[in-house]
Amino acid sequence: MNIIQIIPGSGGSFYCGNCLRDSKYVDALRNLGHQVIKVPMYLPLFSDEQDINDIPIFYGAISTYLKQVYPIFRKAPAWFDKLLNSKPMMKLAASQAGSTRAKGLEDMTISMLLGEEGEQKQELEKMVDWIAEHCQPDVIHISNALLLGLAKRLKQKVGVPVVCSLQDEDVWVDAMQPRFQQKIWDLMHQRAQDVDALVAVSNFFAETMKNRMRISDDKMHTFYLGVDVEDYPFIPVKEKPRNVGYISRMCYKDGFDIVVDAFIDLKKKTGFDDVKLIATGGLTGDDKKFLKEQKQKIKTAGLEKDFEIIEEFEGDARHHFFKKVALVSVPVRVGEAFGMYQLEAMASGVPIVQPALGAFPEVVDVSGGGVVYDPNSPEQLSEAWAGLLNNPEKLQQLSETGYKGTKEKFNIHNHAQEIVGLYESFN
Repeated sequence: MNIIQIIPGSGGSFYCGNCLRDSKYVDALRNLGHQVIKVPMYLPLFSDEQDINDIPIFYGAISTYLKQVYPIFRKAPAWFDKLLNSKPMMKLAASQAGSTRAKGLEDMTISMLLGEEGEQKQELEKMVDWIAEHCQPDVIHISNALLLGLAKRLKQKVGVPVVCSLQDEDVWVDAMQPRFQQKIWDLMHQRAQDVDALVAVSNFFAETMKNRMRISDDKMHTFYLGVDVEDYPFIPVKEKPRNVGYISRMCYKDGFDIVVDAFIDLKKKTGFDDVKLIATGGLTGDDKKFLKEQKQKIKTAGLEKDFEIIEEFEGDARHHFFKKVALVSVPVRVGEAFGMYQLEAMASGVPIVQPALGAFPEVVDVSGGGVVYDPNSPEQLSEAWAGLLNNPEKLQQLSETGYKGTKEKFNIHNHAQEIVGLYESFN
């Protein structure tokens, strides 16, 4: 099959689970013999994406924002758009404060969902025309429901089925001003009629979105995220130092401060002098003040020598991170639709310790590769870490079970075949 994947980029400034999800599925589909073209939106994808050099970035983040806020830019010449969408400008935009902040982008989100009726209709026509001219897809797969405004014109112009993934849209909408939220959910409900299927990444999130988007059971499908365990060096946890790790954007929403406070609490207990906190995942301009505060807490506690940030987090750098830790925790405050880092950790032999929120309990239950704790407080996380670090047999059992569970239950090749089956069902 010929498949188009429309993927919003993060610009490579922080660990983006959704970007990684899409990238891994593209690789798996190609391994099955299908042709897949990645079409980026807003910002560039991860820096290790080598196959998109000849594909334009549609809806460039800077020009899209300027045209939404300042109508005069809607008449800007083509060369001006090209300048704003250049790689240096896109990289700069990705690193700036607010580049991934939902609050303040309410009008733009609504406009994007309006599609051909929104302020970005010219950009929509550029994308649709480019796909129609350069590609002959059998199916188009949109990365998330906030892009559902693309679907109607894509189907009209290209004339193929359109599928939309669902992952963490609720976190984006819930962060917006309350007076906009219901309108956005209503638009997502309406625009969902333009696609042939919606694909959630967990059973938990399928139920969440069926309720919030008012979607019927027959249109909703669940396919777990997946990885190829062969892509990750498996090292038994008994061969690793007793360090705890964090891999995600280092921000308040993802609970990095909970990890820092839990680590300080852990180091007050007897028997953990050897334990270090290793963190990676990057940040945006919004997070710099927050990260500085966390570093200060570490310094005040006298634990600077026991704390390390690995700046690079793509490609081999992630493998390097997983070699240095015996546990991984990302205590996202409201939970997540899935959490790709969990599979990457378990495929590397690292058990996960997650709060009992969102899809985390589902992933732990299916994989057998970790534990959950409740409530999501530094004290409970510290206790969970201590219990496992003081029980090497249990830690090793979770390491082995998690690896096996990831290989069997979260195998990217199996899930890619399932998605192809969905694509083929439209013909």
